[in-house]
Amino acid sequence: MRLLKPLSSLLALSALAACATPAPVSTSMADAGAPAPTPNYDWFLNQEARENTLAYGVANSDEVKLKLFCGSGSGALELAAVLEKPSRQLHLESGGDTENYPATSEDAGVTDGHYAEAKARTRDPVFQRFRRLGWIAVWDGDRRRTYAAHPQTRADIERFFVACD
Repeated sequence: MRLLKPLSSLLALSALAACATPAPVSTSMADAGAPAPTPNYDWFLNQEARENTLAYGVANSDEVKLKLFCGSGSGALELAAVLEKPSRQLHLESGGDTENYPATSEDAGVTDGHYAEAKARTRDPVFQRFRRLGWIAVWDGDRRRTYAAHPQTRADIERFFVACD
């Protein structure tokens, strides 16, 4: 009987400890903060001899939300985004890094909204984070629009930056 009392106390303590032990975090849970890819939208890479384009939109259409251009090996980026209202800046974010780029804006013409253009560098922290994470967000006023790559196109983002650097 004496042995049974400490044994039952030990079992109760073990059961309590098992309840208090946190479960290990899975890789998918660690990525839970990343935005999910949008059906029918993705990143598309086009590489010419001296010019590279990475565009987010719908395949084989004029619906493009964000476009990055660079000359091979230049390290310089030209950015083009469709926004709801005219803006003097292009505000980008990826994984906590943000940048505001001076922009020019004009009526988009073909689609509703305004076409904003800006210049940047591939080495800017927001683009390095985009390169690692596979998603970037454009702030359109107080609205955040996220553009996440589908798993099969993540490598195209890296190819683009390799060609630009």
